[in-house]
Amino acid sequence: MKLTSPAFNHQGMIPAVYTCDSRDISPPLEWADVPDDAQSFSLILEDPDAPAGTWVHWVVYNIPSSDSKLAENIPSDAVLPNGIHQGRNSWHQVGYGGPCPPSGVHRYFFKLYALDCLLKNEPGLSKEELLVLIKGHILEETQLIGRYQRAR
Repeated sequence: MKLTSPAFNHQGMIPAVYTCDSRDISPPLEWADVPDDAQSFSLILEDPDAPAGTWVHWVVYNIPSSDSKLAENIPSDAVLPNGIHQGRNSWHQVGYGGPCPPSGVHRYFFKLYALDCLLKNEPGLSKEELLVLIKGHILEETQLIGRYQRAR
């Protein structure tokens, strides 16, 4: 399975438009070579370089198996029209919160999971709650890493 973005390359710099320094909108993501028996996808975006420990920027789940991308600028609704659920980030808000490192270059891990099920849970799950629920249901996983440093 492969996860890419038309907005930045793997290990490349994330454009400012997707960060707190600009519009703070979610970047477009695309995936391919998924398992045939995938029933849904989940996505977690986190920054392991945050001073207080890993910072969660986005939790998304129940992405239909028929989907192969997330468009740019996903609304921060708990449930999207196609049934996708969004969870809580480290700001305790539902939806995407872009990179906003206090200093230095931080790495942002977009982790995509192909699952053998559709979750029956409500929107608003935390990363930890989602990881408990998907344990034993992950068919395959992949990641895309972007980097960002604020201009000073």
